[in-house]
Parts: sequence; structure tokens; C-alpha cells
Amino acid sequence: MRMRKKKHLEERISGVGDNLLVLESEDRNFNTAIQKKEYIDFEKIFGNKKPLYLEIGCGKGRFAVTYAKNHPDINLIAVEKESNVIVTACELAKKENVKNVVFIKVSAEYLPKYLMPDSISGIFLNHSCPFPKKKYASHRLTSENFLNIYKVLLKNGAEIHQKTDNMHFFEFSLEEFSRCGFALKNVSLDVHKTDFEESDENIITEYESRFMSLGQPIYRLEAYIKE
Repeated sequence: MRMRKKKHLEERISGVGDNLLVLESEDRNFNTAIQKKEYIDFEKIFGNKKPLYLEIGCGKGRFAVTYAKNHPDINLIAVEKESNVIVTACELAKKENVKNVVFIKVSAEYLPKYLMPDSISGIFLNHSCPFPKKKYASHRLTSENFLNIYKVLLKNGAEIHQKTDNMHFFEFSLEEFSRCGFALKNVSLDVHKTDFEESDENIITEYESRFMSLGQPIYRLEAYIKE
């Protein structure tokens, strides 16, 4: 179902221009579009050479803004394809005066067009859409197509951290990571029954709060490319 356009969306987007990059490729076929590189100069955008981290599907921005605020020694790229959603994330970053996060409106398939290989120190996948129907499995952010993209973007030793409330999606992710040459660690079938719950790294997203209130377990894993 298509999301209803927010009122005054264009004005709100123009008001967060310093925090937002809108990337629109003329080529709507991402397989051919990514062949023509348009790498973004993040050193120029952030004004420094701090390590780059990437959140794909940032939603309303609670994780991105909190993580960036808690880690001033890194820069965070937060990706979201829905204008209605990403504008709220940008407004939150502006309100909190967080300078080491930039938001990009783009579909994840196009990331290799704009992000340089071996440039990302870590990826976060927080409550990605599970696309429950099997025919849409290739759209899941832990499907083979996306994992191959991450392999290109990630630095040696970098990790992918995933959280989800969907058991079937988590099982799918475990299988895909293993099949595509990733090793797994800190796999949890209910992260809030582990020591990680008390960690500063355990940032509760809007989505997660909703499912926690229903008593639903939150699944988590950390994946890295085998040497």
C-alpha cells in the first residue's frame, strides 16, 4: 500500500537540506545504473576522515541520530527510500544538532553507484521490511543480491549488525549470510534477555518499542566476511 504524502512535504524537505541528499538516477534499471559511478565525497561533506558507518532503512531516524550522537568519532550515512519517512529523521537530527550523520534518499540497490568500494566500517539493518511472501524474497535486505553489495562496500573486518522482530525473516537471514560466505557471532533469539540489553549499543528503535510492548522477542546477529 502506498504511503500517503505528508502535508507540506516539499517545504519540510527544503528545510533540512543540509542533512539530506536526494539521489535520483536517470537509469531506472539499477543493474545498468550502477555501472556509471557517481561517488559521493564524504570527506568533503563531513569535513573529516572519520570512519564511515551505514544504516540501511533508517526509518524515522532514532537509531541513526542516537548512534551518531553516542559515537562522535565516526560518521554515519543513513539511507531511506521514502521521502515521507526520511524527512522526519532529518528533522530529528537537526533538532538534536547532530552533525556526524547525513541522510540519503535512495534505494539500497543503487548504493554501489554512489559509495566507494571498501569504504564502510560497519552496516546496520534495523527492523528491515521482511517481505514475507516468497516471491519477494529478493527484496529482503539480507538476500544474496544485497549481501553481494555489502561485500563490495565493507572494509576488511567490518561487520553487519541486524535486528528484526520477524522470526521467519531472521531464519532466512541466518541461511543467506552463511550461504554467502559470512561468519556469524552473537546470535540472539531474544536480545532483551541477554547482556546486550544493558549495552549503550542497544538503541531501541520506534519499531522495536512497539513490538517489545507486545511481548515479542527481538532477534539479533552480527555477521562478518570470513577471512
